[in-house]
Amino acid sequence: MKKIVINDVEYEIVHNDDNCIDKEVLEEKITDYFDRFDYIFGDYAYEKVRLKGFYDSKNKEAKPINDIKKLEDYKNNYCSFGAKTFLLKKIK
Repeated sequence: MKKIVINDVEYEIVHNDDNCIDKEVLEEKITDYFDRFDYIFGDYAYEKVRLKGFYDSKNKEAKPINDIKKLEDYKNNYCSFGAKTFLLKKIK
């Protein structure tokens, strides 16, 4: 299991297309807004990273729009074709 620490929070790297994770960029982008989420998904399009938080399906906060089970739907509907992506899971 590969790990990364961003802003004093430890994450497991679940997926990382072509080692696209840039820790410096993520330290700027991942704010306390993401503290509540179990997962952070990122996609790179036009040399910019977009982030979205997801909850574990068992989390009471999970709704269809942010349930990790819907990640593939999100990728297919909102990410550019061929965009490099990554998925981080918060280690509690």
